[in-house]
Amino acid sequence: MTDHLGGAVIPTGFDVPVEPLRRAAHYTGEPGCIADARAFAARFLQRLRTEWCAVIDSRADGELLLVVSELVTNADRHSSGPYILELEGTDSAVTVAVYDSSVALPRRFPKNPDRVGRHGLEIVHALSAEVTVERVPVGKRVRARVPLKP
Repeated sequence: MTDHLGGAVIPTGFDVPVEPLRRAAHYTGEPGCIADARAFAARFLQRLRTEWCAVIDSRADGELLLVVSELVTNADRHSSGPYILELEGTDSAVTVAVYDSSVALPRRFPKNPDRVGRHGLEIVHALSAEVTVERVPVGKRVRARVPLKP
């Protein structure tokens, strides 16, 4: 809300949304789901730019899409059913949560440049301010908070 006094615009502090932007998408695991999840996340970032006036540089944009790719890929490969991608964001960070039906918690392997594969969770930890993994009634949730500002 903006007050107008004699033509001057005075910010009142109510111009920023109070609730974070939240969106969710369901995926079946069919071919193309990982690309669809990345496109969903890209549209989410655009909405943050529009609705939250978030300033998101290409570095943060790319890092968020990579975290989404890694978490959705893990759900796609290691669960035997559909999975859900939830995004929640403000102008400073986006939380990515992926729910899947597998009860097996992901393992983070020690750094090893000679290892081929299994670097996904290592990448997610490197790009995120916080990563949590927990069991939920139908499987597990992996959540990562990705900062949008350096």
